Amino acid sequence: MKLARLGDIVQKVRSKNAGPFWLTIDIFCGDSDVYDQVVNTLSTRQVAQVFDVATQEIKRFDIADLNVVKFSLPRPFIQGARMDRDIHGASWAALLAESELSP
Repeated sequence: MKLARLGDIVQKVRSKNAGPFWLTIDIFCGDSDVYDQVVNTLSTRQVAQVFDVATQEIKRFDIADLNVVKFSLPRPFIQGARMDRDIHGASWAALLAESELSP
């Protein structure tokens, strides 16, 4: 059985800086059915594995009124540091969008 990719079922996955030390990833689900599917199948642990951070470092916000799931996590490098390859934090969303959801 082929698993659904997150990016294929939601309206949009985007990421951005939440200050120089944190990233925020927003998942816009579009409607309550997709929102419920994402909330029930995408675990914080899975997100932590995608970004190779400890689960307890991730902050999760399930916002049912907006059909949005939001994750915040520490940046691997401070924004603008010499080793930072994504100064705006915009490319992190692609990693999560490619994640497969369990049925």
